[in-house]
Amino acid sequence: MDKEQLLTYLEDFISEERKERFISVLNNRTNHITVALEDVFQMHNTSAVIRSCDIFGIQEAHLIQNRNTNELDKNIAMGAEQWVDVHRYKNSSECITELKQKGYQIIATTPHDDSVLLRNFEIKEKVALFFGTERDGLTPAVLEQADRFLKIPMKGFTESLNISVAAAIILNDLSDKLIQKNVAWQLTEAEKFEKRLDWTKKSIKSIDDILERYHSKL
Repeated sequence: MDKEQLLTYLEDFISEERKERFISVLNNRTNHITVALEDVFQMHNTSAVIRSCDIFGIQEAHLIQNRNTNELDKNIAMGAEQWVDVHRYKNSSECITELKQKGYQIIATTPHDDSVLLRNFEIKEKVALFFGTERDGLTPAVLEQADRFLKIPMKGFTESLNISVAAAIILNDLSDKLIQKNVAWQLTEAEKFEKRLDWTKKSIKSIDDILERYHSKL
């Protein structure tokens, strides 16, 4: 199947503004940073992190389900689950292995003694930011395999942040730092094309009927 021909056909079913919006958003998308959530108990926190990924241009997120099922609350995610690629894993080791094979440094977000403060954290290599449970943080399985540790400086009596707040703060900071670096942080042209096709399909009502009609004409 000629995917370029298919995209051209499908784009007739969406507005010009929608097409331009997809291109604009994809020009600011990255896989240089990704996020992994380990056993987050509250689904609204998971959903809020996915929304932050969309807001700050992070294309992929990884949900680890050692014990808890990370379902998304669509009222909190506000549609972000359509635009962010969400991958699921049965355990942390499976997720870490896959991310390391893709060239990611494993970054544990934790108030660990060896943690680098966010303002001092340098981002050059691809990084996978791991966030742990609301109560216990990351498991030893992640901490033992982490390449670096990262923490947000805190000045009050409370020494922890809600996971969705922490993720938003870190993603905002690192995404700004990334675009100032001389690294190839944007999606490849092939990746942008695949997402345009995917997002266009998701934007069309009765897409199955339209695809069937398209294939019948080939």
